[in-house]
Amino acid sequence: SGQGANDASRATLALITSPNMAGKSTFIRQTALLVLLAQAGSFVPASAMSLGVRDRIFTRVGADDALHQGQSTFMVEMTETANILNHATRKSLVVLDEIGRGTSTLDGLSLAWAIAERLAGVGCPTLFATHYHELTELETTMPGSVVNLRVLVREWDEEIVFLHRIEPGRADQSYGVHVARLAGVPAPVIERAKELLSSLSVQQAGHTPRPPQPGKGAGRKKPKPQLALFEEAAEHPAIEALRRLDLDTMTPLAAFDALRALRERALEGE
Repeated sequence: SGQGANDASRATLALITSPNMAGKSTFIRQTALLVLLAQAGSFVPASAMSLGVRDRIFTRVGADDALHQGQSTFMVEMTETANILNHATRKSLVVLDEIGRGTSTLDGLSLAWAIAERLAGVGCPTLFATHYHELTELETTMPGSVVNLRVLVREWDEEIVFLHRIEPGRADQSYGVHVARLAGVPAPVIERAKELLSSLSVQQAGHTPRPPQPGKGAGRKKPKPQLALFEEAAEHPAIEALRRLDLDTMTPLAAFDALRALRERALEGE
């Protein structure tokens, strides 16, 4: 419809779903590279391209831990995501690939959903690739801010054909078992996985989660919260004093004196 087309043109967050290996990660990464090339004044390998000036390009892609810092893959993912949420503006470009996959399904889905809502609220152009198909409900709950895109595939003679084309809509399946077979996973394991997939799909039918609208949870009984993994340390008073400093109006000498006073205050609290 015309209204639907208008909503899609105004949307700033694109949720991209597709089967494994269809190319959604490649699509979002190439978009970030094209923006970088164009803004640097370089040649862009595209027949046509239209963009506004971006102040930053934020990416959260890949899956790596940080052994030297004692950080798990999921901790690295959340640290990078926190940096994006705290610094992205309406003029930023954000590229997110599979947020929330490093923890339990419900925790990961909940985090991915809340992160998508936050970025849609900021209004920065965002490409959000995910296998959480439940997130596609955001196009309904946040019309005009979120649009669903999918990478096209076709089933042919019990095989899937990757078409490498993007169109509006949502993916129906992930075809993970099929990809596992292509990777050489033994046939007995594949057959057992198909049996389990069929059984689990029947059990979950009709139980797709529908999270409440933002701010609509008042008056409802809250579920028992999860226990904190690490106890949060109380913030030192010097931190708040540092936040209140207006460095733009201070002379270098006044800023140095303030920094020295804060350092002494912090040392007294140790």
